[in-house]
Amino acid sequence: MKGVAVFLALASVVLAGEPSVHFKDQFDDGAAWEDRWVHSTFKGSEAGKFKLTAGKFYGDEEADKGIQTSTDARFYHLSAQFEPFSNEGKTLVVQFSVKHEQKIDCGGGYIKLFPTGIDGKKMNGDSKYFIMFGPDICGSSTKKVHVIFNYKGNNLLTKKDITCKDDEFTHVYTLIVRPDNTYEVKIDNERVEGGDLEADWDFLPEKRINDPEISKPGDWDDRKKIDDAEDTKPEDWEKPEHIPDPDAEKPEDWDDEVDGEWEPPMVDNPDYKGEWKPRQIDNPAYKGEWVHPQIDNPEYSADDKLYQFSDIGGVGFDLWQVKAGTIFDNILVTDDVSYAKTFAEDTWGKTKAAEKAMKDKQDEEERKAREAEDAAKKESGDSEEDKEGGEEEEEGEEEEEETSEKDEL
Repeated sequence: MKGVAVFLALASVVLAGEPSVHFKDQFDDGAAWEDRWVHSTFKGSEAGKFKLTAGKFYGDEEADKGIQTSTDARFYHLSAQFEPFSNEGKTLVVQFSVKHEQKIDCGGGYIKLFPTGIDGKKMNGDSKYFIMFGPDICGSSTKKVHVIFNYKGNNLLTKKDITCKDDEFTHVYTLIVRPDNTYEVKIDNERVEGGDLEADWDFLPEKRINDPEISKPGDWDDRKKIDDAEDTKPEDWEKPEHIPDPDAEKPEDWDDEVDGEWEPPMVDNPDYKGEWKPRQIDNPAYKGEWVHPQIDNPEYSADDKLYQFSDIGGVGFDLWQVKAGTIFDNILVTDDVSYAKTFAEDTWGKTKAAEKAMKDKQDEEERKAREAEDAAKKESGDSEEDKEGGEEEEEGEEEEEETSEKDEL
C-alpha cells in the first residue's frame, strides 16, 4: 500500500536526516478518506461535496484516485487535522496535485494550512489560516498561483505574478519556505519562482522612508525644457479646424421654407495646423531631478522569523467553482525538499504519460464519432433531398400526361 494518509507527530526521537512527514494523503484506501476529512456545513445548500474518483482519464485508475469537486456553482469547504507542529528552524514544504479535467472556466484550486483547532464543520472563507497556496483561474485574465501568508493577522499576497497551468492534465504544485526567510514555488518539480520573503511580500514597512522634515525647495527648477521666449506664432497660423465642403452642392429638391436654410457639410481643413506651441529649448536654470532625502524608518523592525508558524495543525480546501470537476491528490506536508520531489516523481511522475495517452485516445475517438455523426446527418439530408426530388419528378410526369390527354380531346 502507498502509505495512505500518514499523520505523524514530531517524534521525540528522530534519526538524523530522516524527514518529518506531518501529513500525507494519497486517497488509496477507498471510503476511509471520509473518516479523516470533514465537510463544512457552513454554506448549507450552497455547499458542494467531494467524491473519490480518478476522473474520466488517468494513468492508473487506482493510483490516480483523488477527491473531486462534484457540483457546479458551489462552495467547497473540506479540512483534515493532524498532530500540531512548528516549523521553527526547519524547512516547510506543502505539495499537492491538481487536475482540472473539466476545462475549468472560473474557480480555485488552492490549499490552506490551518492552525490547530480548526472546526471542520464550521470552516469557511473567513476561518483563520497560515498559508494559502495553489492555482486560481477565472476567464482569460486570471491564471495565477496564489501564495498568501498570514502575518500578525493580515493575509499578505505576493507581489510576483506566478502563472499556473490551465490545461486538463494533472500538475503538482510545491511551496518551499526556508528558515532563512526565502521561498520557492515549483510546478511539476520545476522551479517557477522564488526569492526573499521580505522582498516579495509586505510583511514589514519600508526600511527607509522620505525625511518628513524636508521638502523640495520652492525655487528648485526641475524642468529640462522650457518655452523659447523669442519664438512667436506666425501670422498665418490661425486656421479653422473645419471648413464648409467646397464641393458640396445644394440638393435640387431642397426647400428653404420647409427644410430651412441650406448649409454645406463641414470637412477637415487641410490648412489647419493645430494648436500653436512655442519651440522648446534647454532650461538654463535646470537643477536636475530633486531627490527626497531618506532616513531610517522608525517603524521598521527586522524579523528573522517571517517564515515561522508555531502551531500548524490542519490542512484543507476553501473553494468556489463555477464548473466542478477538479481532482486533488497526493497531499503532502513535510520538512524535506528531496522527499517531496521523490514523492512527486513516484506518484504524478509515473502516471503522467499514461494519463496523456488515455486523454489523447479519448479525444481521437470523440473526433471520429463526431465525423461519423456529421457524415450520417449529411447522408440523411441527401437522401431526403433525393426523395423530394423524385416525388417532384413524378408529379411533373403526371401533369404532362393530363395535359396530353386534354390536347387529344
